Amino acid sequence: MADLVGAARCVLLDFDGPVCRLFAGHPSALIAEKLKELIEEEDGGELLTPDLRGTRDTHVVLRAVAARRPEGELAERLEALMTEEEVHAAATARPTPYADPLIRTLVATGRRVAIATNNSPRAVERYLAGRRLSSCFAGHVHGRTPDLRLLKPHPHCVLRALESTGTEARDALMIGDTPSDLAAAREAGVPFVGYACNADRAGTLRDAGAEHVVTSLQDVLAAVSAPAHG
Repeated sequence: MADLVGAARCVLLDFDGPVCRLFAGHPSALIAEKLKELIEEEDGGELLTPDLRGTRDTHVVLRAVAARRPEGELAERLEALMTEEEVHAAATARPTPYADPLIRTLVATGRRVAIATNNSPRAVERYLAGRRLSSCFAGHVHGRTPDLRLLKPHPHCVLRALESTGTEARDALMIGDTPSDLAAAREAGVPFVGYACNADRAGTLRDAGAEHVVTSLQDVLAAVSAPAHG
């Protein structure tokens, strides 16, 4: 992995997970319920399958609406509600261990950094401002758009990050914590390192095909200055 990290001229980071625990003080399960209540209010719950009613994952809800009702007021209201909740959550988000020094070290060693996330760019920018990291990412925060069809695993935000930083896919590295991050990176042709906060998540990433998985960003930080070989 040292060669992979050392060779990267630009590092793309997913936000919730690799950079911080966005919902540490504002549980996402409660937000998922609010999204489902809005769906119930708007269309009588027609979109709420039994599986969807039982999920606690906000992105599962958003992807379901994107698949069946991608345009119109419902999608717009759901995205706006999700953004409002994420911006609120950003105030109590907890930094992922070693994320701040990793970001600062990447910049200090001449690498570009960018955010490629399914979260609202407004929430990302609020968090980065609070951690005094905004200057590291100026102009390179690429998050959810009103078009929910472009959520990862679609590579849209990864491709936007490559374009904004002027980076070829082969010269970049994506750090993400979900199979959808891996899928988006693969589609864009970007090498991938998985971050897992526990063994179960590490297993999920490996089962999805991730070759490199770390359980601490300290491992990535240690590799930043390591020389690339070959």
